[in-house]
Parts: sequence; structure tokens; C-alpha cells
Amino acid sequence: MKEELNKEQELIQILKMVAPGTELREGLENILKARTGALIVISDSPDVMKLADGGFKIDEEYSPAKIYELAKMDGALVLSKDAKRILLANTQLVPDSSIVTEETGTRHRSGERVAKQTNELVISISQRRNLITIYKGDIKYVLQDSSKVLTKANQALQTVEKYKNIFDDAIHTLNEFEFDDIVTLENVVKTLQRAELCMRVVAEVNRYIIELGEDGRLVEMQLAELSKDVESEEKLLVKDYVFDNQKEIEALLKISALSHRDLSDKMVVARVLGYTTEGSLDDVEISPRGYRILNKIPKTPMNIIDNILKAFGSFQHVIRATTEELDDVEGIGEVRAKNIKQSIKRMHEQAIYDSKFYR
Repeated sequence: MKEELNKEQELIQILKMVAPGTELREGLENILKARTGALIVISDSPDVMKLADGGFKIDEEYSPAKIYELAKMDGALVLSKDAKRILLANTQLVPDSSIVTEETGTRHRSGERVAKQTNELVISISQRRNLITIYKGDIKYVLQDSSKVLTKANQALQTVEKYKNIFDDAIHTLNEFEFDDIVTLENVVKTLQRAELCMRVVAEVNRYIIELGEDGRLVEMQLAELSKDVESEEKLLVKDYVFDNQKEIEALLKISALSHRDLSDKMVVARVLGYTTEGSLDDVEISPRGYRILNKIPKTPMNIIDNILKAFGSFQHVIRATTEELDDVEGIGEVRAKNIKQSIKRMHEQAIYDSKFYR
């Protein structure tokens, strides 16, 4: 799973480099439209230079017009690692022919082998199929037309909206149960599952946004509005309910690494939080530490929340505390104590209203 995450991060960095709106993408699109085809290596490492045979040295600043003209020749192009300079043109790449490749075209076979042998970025533009293919190590990715990516992004946005609505329903129920101190492990696990599902689709849309470059601004704004607070709520849920509060970060990482099948298994998610039970999760009563609700109080930083929870020991003691008792906590004056007390009362009333409205 760790290797897959690393590959995903590496691909995201590559997509940023070749996204619409960048000079590199403009050059690639020009070559694609001209149907001349091209093989471009973006690295000046010694491993790459050893594979380059013949051609001629350019060492000029990169521009879309220059790379378009140089791609009319049969040989490969070599750019600097930051794609700011064109180093070689019309060169022949001679990778190890024993490296396995499933590509059929000469250009693509060479490109994949060079990428695997050097672990550097190679871009192959097909003359016949009109496709841009990216290779790096074992990564292979075919760039799609922006209109197709935009369609996928909009479909994924609809899924985000659906999951966000389901998550909101779970959060409203949890809010009421936390104030009434009737939370079960079932409630927590369900809410956490819905938060994580939503964030996984958000991650998918984010990749589309990166691939869209300047064409993805509207999608980015829509996503920001739809997914607002989900990530922070998920983190605070774990902080509130992980059995061992020293393993909060570990639990978050484990949840994000769960397969879709394991994430849908309530017992697996419960074990990640540190709970071992053979019976129904609905029979396991648990109480929040109180970070998630208290974090909603305006102008109350996390160090103040820590002080409050240390002073009172539990969320239920906090909501029952008087203004005078809150005033005695380190870092809280009379004004802040009143604000905290009023905010807790207001959130409790809102939780009661939401529970009636959303059911």
C-alpha cells in the first residue's frame, strides 16, 4: 500500500508538470496537433546521457515553438530535469533491449524501456493514435483530452456531494448523541466510514483538477465548497475516539490505507481505533474526549481546548461547567468563559434542531 501511495504522489507531481496552462503542455499539444510524434526525455542525469547516441547538442532555453520544430526530426529530444532547457535533439536512445515492455510501437517501446532503466520521466507522443503517454519507472499514464477529464471530474463531484450529504446526516446524529452522552461505537464507526469515503472521492477529484491545470479552476472551487470541513472533522473524530490517544496519527494513517473492502467492515475500522469486541458495536458505549465539538467554538485555539479537557476530564463535565468554573481554567478569562458557555449552549440547541430536521 505504501508503494502505491508513493507512486500516486509521483504521478501527481508529473501531472502538475504537464498540466494545461504550462509551457511544456503547450509544446506537447502542438506536436500532437501536427501529428509528427515525438519521444522526449526530461532528465539530464548521467544514466540518461549514457543511453543517448548521436544527434546534436542544443542547450537552449525551452519554448513550445522550439520543441515543436525540433520534434519534426526522427530522433528523441532530451530536456533538463526542470524542463527549462532543451539539451539534445534528434538523438537515438539505446536502452537495454532485455527490459520487458508490452508496447508495440518503436517509439513507445524505447520510451518505456528508458523510463524503467533510468527511473526518469519520458513522454511519448504517438503519431498515429494521437496520444500522449507518460512513463517513469513502472508508471505508465495516458494523458486524456481536457474535455474527457472534465466530464469525469463533474461526475466525481456529484459523488462527493452524495457522500457529503450522507456524512452530514451521520454528523448531526453524532452531535446530538454526544451532548446526550449516548454515543455507541457503531455511531462513531459509521461516521468515520462516511468521512473517509467522501475524502477518497475528494482525492480523486483533486487528481482531475491537477490534470486539468488552468481548466480545472471552476471544479476546484466547487470541490472546496462541497468538501468543506470533512477532513478536519475526520481527524477530530479520531482524536476524540481513538482508544489510545497517543496513537491518533497512526490510526489516521491506517484508516487512509484500508482497502475499500476493509473500510466497509465495521469491525476492521473499530480495531483500527483500538477497540476489540466480538459483539455488536451498538452495545459498546463510548464518550468523546470533546475536541471536535469544542473546536467549533470561535477563537478557541487547540491549546485552550487541551487545558479545558485536562481541567474537567470529560466532555460531559465541560458542558455542565459553570462560567465561573470555566474562568478558573488556565488561559481562560471571564470574557472567554462566557463565550465558551454560550457557544456550548447554542451548539446543543442546534444539535437538537438538526436531529429533528434531518430525520
